[in-house]
Amino acid sequence: MSAQAYGYIRVSTREQNEDRQRVALGGLDIPEKNIFMDKQSGKDFDRPQYKRLLRRMKKDDLLYVKSIDRLGRNYGEILEQWRVLTKEKGIDIVVLDMPLLDTRRGKDLMGTFLSDIVLQVLSFVAENERDNIRQRQAEGIAAAKARGVRFGRPSGPVSENFPGVYERWRAKEITGTQAARECGMPLSSFRYRAKAYEKAEAT
Repeated sequence: MSAQAYGYIRVSTREQNEDRQRVALGGLDIPEKNIFMDKQSGKDFDRPQYKRLLRRMKKDDLLYVKSIDRLGRNYGEILEQWRVLTKEKGIDIVVLDMPLLDTRRGKDLMGTFLSDIVLQVLSFVAENERDNIRQRQAEGIAAAKARGVRFGRPSGPVSENFPGVYERWRAKEITGTQAARECGMPLSSFRYRAKAYEKAEAT
């Protein structure tokens, strides 16, 4: 069987748009059936379509990706997958955004050396950016919490009888379980609402 061209597309979430990658691959001679796409994080290579692609490709086939971070974002795993693809399976790889990462060129020692250096640098950059994104998300959440922003599902309105039930519960006329039952909510929800009600009264 003659060598075939393949394309791989990855976006991190189902909400992200893959059009930019599709347009880049669309200008190449790649059969539509040979384009595989995952909507999944690039933290590892445990992705269903990537695994299918890996099983499909044979020696001397050619794989196109838009950029190295579309292949993955884990430095060590990108290098390992690159080795598996190029050395074990004998596949050529072309990274469209980085012409130096084209294994069809420079098959001599110097070409391979330069390609390996570029790959290691870009793999490190991809993983470093992933770590930076995670850090920025954590800092953003911490800052929002400090401003009083609450995360999670917004709570609905309390029942009309809640204030009266709350007062009876606080006066120890009824138990928390009885109060929760009268308000039509779980005990944990009643306690949470009671604390919020106390804070509201204190302000």
